[in-house]
This record gives sequence, C-alpha cells and structure tokens, in this order.
Amino acid sequence: MARRRKRKSRRRQEGRRILEHVPQYSIESGEDKPVTAARKYIKSAQIAPPALLLVKRNEHTTDRYFWAEKGLFGAQYVEENHFLFPSLRLVIEQQERTQTASGK
Repeated sequence: MARRRKRKSRRRQEGRRILEHVPQYSIESGEDKPVTAARKYIKSAQIAPPALLLVKRNEHTTDRYFWAEKGLFGAQYVEENHFLFPSLRLVIEQQERTQTASGK
C-alpha cells in the first residue's frame, strides 16, 4: 500500500525559516526533565529572548523550545503561530532590511 505524503503547512514552513535566524543553544537535559533543564540553563546563562533551545533528552530525542518575552514555548507551536510573538517580528524586519540592502 502506498504511503501518503504529509502535507506541509506553509505557515509552519515560514515560521521555521524565521526561527533559523534566532540564536540557538544546544544543551543536554541530564537528570532533569527537558523543560526544567531549559529553564535552568536560561537562568544560569542569562539568555535574552528570543532564543531557541535544543535540549537533548537521550541519544535519539531532542526537544526544541523557544524562549520569548512571554515565557518558554514549544518550538512547533511557535513555528505555527510566529505572528503572535513581537520579538520574531523584529527578526523578520531585520531579515527584510538585510535582503533589501544586499539587493540594491
């Protein structure tokens, strides 16, 4: 039986492209749950939003979180709803400015 291809959401693809321009931090969760490890790392490293945290749970699984002014969110939620985050609007505007400056 042929397997159907999963439909890719344009809105989520756009959100993924935006998150590529946000600083990323890779950490290991250790003994803590992934979200707890992310919160502890944000506090200890004093990371300013926006930021993307990749928390390695084990050798096969990595959880992705987005650190915003409003708190810590799952990266998939942010990809789908990137327009709700003011800090990402600034990233989009900076990206557009660099594209127009290089296009001249």
